[in-house]
Amino acid sequence: MLSISELEKKSRDIRVDILKMVTEAGSGHPGGSLSATDILVTLYNNVLRHDPKNPDWEERDRFILSKGHAAPLLYAVLADQGYISQTCLPTLRDLGSILQGHPVCEKVKGVEVSTGSLGNGLSIGAGLAAAARINNAKWRVYVLLGDGECDEGTVWEGAMFAAHYRLGNLTAIIDRNGLQIDGPTEQVMGLNPLPEKWRAFNWNVIEVDGHKHKELLKAFDEAIKPQNRPSVIIANTVKGKGVSYMEGNVSYHGKVPSKPDLEKALKELGVHE
Repeated sequence: MLSISELEKKSRDIRVDILKMVTEAGSGHPGGSLSATDILVTLYNNVLRHDPKNPDWEERDRFILSKGHAAPLLYAVLADQGYISQTCLPTLRDLGSILQGHPVCEKVKGVEVSTGSLGNGLSIGAGLAAAARINNAKWRVYVLLGDGECDEGTVWEGAMFAAHYRLGNLTAIIDRNGLQIDGPTEQVMGLNPLPEKWRAFNWNVIEVDGHKHKELLKAFDEAIKPQNRPSVIIANTVKGKGVSYMEGNVSYHGKVPSKPDLEKALKELGVHE
């Protein structure tokens, strides 16, 4: 378990890894990786039951990155946790690299499900949670979705299934950064009132600042309390968090920094190279 200050430092380090990876690759998705960094750092260090030395441990909690384009974030976290070597990170998207543009479970230890086609992660997670319930297993399932991803009908099919079968061992987290590839979510396909929608689907709804580790820890703790219905954490975030010229800038959904811009970003994060 890490302290709040340790989690904050860890998030900064992960953001540095993300920026270096996508700049080296010349492609990738930095905006949504940076917005969800604090969520995954909190989850992997202080919440998720897992063992990097035994990735197939049967009693591990399962995590699914439904917004698979945020792969740079997941790879950086898996390297930090010891699932893969740090030396792999600069090979992001290289021909023959295990670190493909979207996570592939057959290639990367710690990746439960191959993702990238949006809208599928919650239904897969609900299926896993149902399997755990049937087998009287104690492990939990966590699914990270993008808010733009919630345009997909399959998300709401999964939400109905999870509520109907009272899957209290399932927690969804929505990276609510307000932007998707085509622009602001409320202009592309309005989601508001998002909390009320999930409540109408009979989910336990928790709203937090997705960049405050203390709030995230409390939210994850609250999410495990209901035994008869799933929980969703709506984490309000900023796309491109941590880098001034990326924050709230939709172009950085898929645009990556130039080498000079990388240097500027690293300085903002307190790294001088």
